[in-house]
Amino acid sequence: MSDERLASKAARLRWIERKLYNNPQGLRVMDLAEATGMDRRTIYRDLGALEDMGVPMWQFEGKFGINREDYLSTVRLNLNQTISLFFAARLLAHHSDEQNPHVVAALEKIAASLPDETIAKHLSNVAAQIQLRPTRREYILVLETFTRAWADRRMVKFSYWASNREEPEERTVAPYVLEVSRFEPASYVIGHDPLRNALRTFKLERVQRAEILDDEYVIPADFDPYSMLADSWGIMDEGNTVTVRLRFSAVVARRVKESTWHRSQEVLDLPDGGCELSMKLAGTREMRSWVLGWGADVEVLAPAELRDEVAEHAQRMVQQYH
Repeated sequence: MSDERLASKAARLRWIERKLYNNPQGLRVMDLAEATGMDRRTIYRDLGALEDMGVPMWQFEGKFGINREDYLSTVRLNLNQTISLFFAARLLAHHSDEQNPHVVAALEKIAASLPDETIAKHLSNVAAQIQLRPTRREYILVLETFTRAWADRRMVKFSYWASNREEPEERTVAPYVLEVSRFEPASYVIGHDPLRNALRTFKLERVQRAEILDDEYVIPADFDPYSMLADSWGIMDEGNTVTVRLRFSAVVARRVKESTWHRSQEVLDLPDGGCELSMKLAGTREMRSWVLGWGADVEVLAPAELRDEVAEHAQRMVQQYH
């Protein structure tokens, strides 16, 4: 077989594998043949080749598919890509305040597949650190449920205990994306809420129980969570854009200027060695604790609501330590 034909077959096998994986209901051979421009006998041979390669195939009522529970993906990385993955793993370890067996298993598999023993050893250590943390099985079951529902485009019914409610309430959602917070060990689902007929964000740690429904849904083609959250400080879009102005003392100015805190930020150096940080955000509720973390080295100049909130906290702290 020529290199050109081999490359063509390899590309076709990858395409068929991805197509079958992303269609959990399965596809007919005639559909695959029409999409690839090949005859049906070739597609049958391709399906057999995928099975010989270890892809967990199934066949039912004239359709072929992939058992996604048993499917294992393959990724090949160079050294620089591997160290990038190691940094991501370290961030994951910092973000995880409890043991997630799926995170541990994923890191152990990646470590076992890496040729560089030094990086592999450190990845194994990261997995071991996470494994020592306490396990909350209820949260893992909730995360697994939302993950499967998101992958299969199925509605979820769940019991949600919001922080401002006396007791949980029953809700349903069409999961559009799962997301994590930048500033706290927390995960969220963003999706369509039929009760409000709007996009809503739910914190998975507040879900008491969840079950997948038979109802299917379609994610709108124009849904882009990254554009939607681009102006947010964290995970929430509060629906209004405000300009935040913070004045930092000379003690922390250099540290402030070392990082890009938000894509809209502008930094102005001040005569006393301090700096002023300005940002346009989709609300300030999520950033309040970050501002408070700078203590007396920051002053909120705007908006007035955030300034008043921080001042109130400062007064309560004075009373606490008086």
